[in-house]
Amino acid sequence: MTKQTLDGIGLAIVGCGTIGRIRARIARDYPGVEWLGLCDLNEEYGLKLKEDARADFFTTDVRELLDRPEVNAVMVLTDENNHTEPALLGAERGFKMFIEKPLATDPRESAQILKAIEDNGIDACIAYTQRFRRRFLTIKERLAQGQIGEVHSVITRAFMNRMVPIATIEKTTNRKNLTPMVVSGTHSFDMSMWLMEGKNPVSVYARSTVKALADLDTKDSTFGLFTMDDGTIFSMNISWGLPVVWPGAVYGIEIGIVGTKGVIDVEDTHRDLVLATEEKLPAGYSTRGFGPPMERHVDFLTSYPPGDIWNDQFWGPMKEETISWFTRIMMGVDTPHASAHDGHRNLLLTMAMDRSAKLEKEIPLPIRPEDFDD
Repeated sequence: MTKQTLDGIGLAIVGCGTIGRIRARIARDYPGVEWLGLCDLNEEYGLKLKEDARADFFTTDVRELLDRPEVNAVMVLTDENNHTEPALLGAERGFKMFIEKPLATDPRESAQILKAIEDNGIDACIAYTQRFRRRFLTIKERLAQGQIGEVHSVITRAFMNRMVPIATIEKTTNRKNLTPMVVSGTHSFDMSMWLMEGKNPVSVYARSTVKALADLDTKDSTFGLFTMDDGTIFSMNISWGLPVVWPGAVYGIEIGIVGTKGVIDVEDTHRDLVLATEEKLPAGYSTRGFGPPMERHVDFLTSYPPGDIWNDQFWGPMKEETISWFTRIMMGVDTPHASAHDGHRNLLLTMAMDRSAKLEKEIPLPIRPEDFDD
């Protein structure tokens, strides 16, 4: 599909929480963003961000924002359960779109969003920030050059402390699909699928545990084994039930990729840069309305996936991802962004892991949204 470019960006940001705040401030400093409008149901947070990001407009009504004549691009940065309405409205209006992962938390709604995007010929991108880190771009290039031969085995392990599930789940009663795989494992899952591009899963067998996070109606860990259409095996494991005092701000990932001629071994746990102090440290993961239930005194620095602050400026992969999207929609250049198709696939396959664990049996793939109705 040929990308239609923009001469200048009239940007609508829907969602003024932690991620909306980061991306709005990046947008305000990008020369191609000529107009910036914001929307959030929480007027206090929205007006504060309007001031801090020097936005041109704020409303609590998403339709009012998207009907503004200045708008030609939309970033959907709401909580996980609330992507559907703004994404569909943006697609109907033919806007360039950038949507936080997951595409939706309901498989039918995800399929509905994907169809609207495809029917309107929109070049929509899904936020999988890990793709914009130098190490993973390098690995992607080396694999494309065939430097380890034919990949036949992949092992992925993700460790997270429980601040993310606490912050994500406590603020909603719609918790059905807010599982470690759907909300967080999707990042390392997307990375693995991107590095195995061209391989398609034909079955998955998974198991889960429910212990420390049972009061939140979610799982602690999910481990799964995928078989791909060429015989490759892929182990995808995540635990987001580590204690709050675990020094990783959010993610610690290990990935092993074995080929016929070599191996790539990724140790991405951030244990090479450790801060220990008698002072109380801020929460490694923060979002509005959440505070860690106990003090933290050790941090694995640089383990917050979006990036880090220097001189009141945000630096890291989320900045590169955001600016890269602006460049993509203004100049038509190729970027590493995940597509809407990637986002929908990731949702179905992470939910397939949860379904396999629930049924305690291997299930065939691909899987359809209606297969999750029971």
